[in-house]
Amino acid sequence: MEPFTLHVPDSVLSDLRDRLVATRWPGAFPEPGWGYGTDAAYLRELVEYWLSSFDWRAQEERLNGLSHHRVTVDGTGVHFVWERGDGPNPLPLILTHGWPSTFAELERVIPLLTHPEDPADAFDVVVPSLPGFGFSGKPAEPGIFNSAGIARLWTSLMRDHLGYERFAAAGGDLGSYVTSRLGMHHAENVVGIHIDPIALVERPLVDPAEGTDEEKAFYAGLLAWVEEEGAYSRFQATKPSTLTFGLNDSPAGLASYIVEKFRAWSDCGGDVERRFGKDQLLTTVTLYWATGTIGSSFLPYYDAKHHAPADPTFVEVPTAVALWPGDPIMSNPFPPRSYAERGFNVRRWTEMPCGGHFYASEEPELLAQDLREFFRPLR
Repeated sequence: MEPFTLHVPDSVLSDLRDRLVATRWPGAFPEPGWGYGTDAAYLRELVEYWLSSFDWRAQEERLNGLSHHRVTVDGTGVHFVWERGDGPNPLPLILTHGWPSTFAELERVIPLLTHPEDPADAFDVVVPSLPGFGFSGKPAEPGIFNSAGIARLWTSLMRDHLGYERFAAAGGDLGSYVTSRLGMHHAENVVGIHIDPIALVERPLVDPAEGTDEEKAFYAGLLAWVEEEGAYSRFQATKPSTLTFGLNDSPAGLASYIVEKFRAWSDCGGDVERRFGKDQLLTTVTLYWATGTIGSSFLPYYDAKHHAPADPTFVEVPTAVALWPGDPIMSNPFPPRSYAERGFNVRRWTEMPCGGHFYASEEPELLAQDLREFFRPLR
């Protein structure tokens, strides 16, 4: 294990600027706005800001205020942030981000967990970059980075490299899938898991035709969302390389693809900058661009479809589910608690007052409070 410092070479930033200047803009769509996808006027505004005002070195310096490390785990290079908590006995907690996020999505919640008002609630926080994301290594062979495979990596990271025999786990989006598998397959090491409801659909917990009326309503809402908004997932799961060539070559195209999701999936009321400023959005996009990882970030989708994890079992470890009303994937309507209890030992069920898919960044205080209260009796 070695300390790690973020540093994007000047040549990469210079090339990025040249590509942004040379962006070939398409013609107008029949109607302005976000109805066809990314709003052309907003993307032009964002690219102009990227060129004229965005300071990557300032963002890099801020992120380097965190304690970064890299280590090889079972042949895979893993980048992670490791921040120690206050008090004599902080609870180890591994937080896993999703897509199209990076470790930086969790930046705001880390100090709330490591330095709480009551040191008895403190955590040692570990935030790894998923394999194929950011500064972690890219998969060298197919099929090893579905949710169960990443859960094995995380268990080895926490137990064998950081010395934590028992630890807590939480995550959102893909991170919820991984966290679910940590609880499912590594119960001897995991004191409890905190997930969002997307983890409930990685595996069907009941045949929709045989569910309760509430469960049927949840599935109907989910299928309607998939029909309208789910093309990205199908494409990433079936033809990831086709999509990669364009996004890896055009920073404006990459920004279009990522920022549209931040607007559509967050609790922003249609105004993405109500939740995420331009600097925050472009930090995420620049991390993908500078590391060349947009294509490898699709591979968990491909592996989930073509190299399915081991058969699921009931998750016995204590489980908390937090539901976020601004996440359109899971809130039209929310899944009923009875559905979650078919597959998980649900001990805590929290319907949040606000927040969307990127809740660790949107509502870090609410997330931190829920984590503290859930894990307090499990220490």
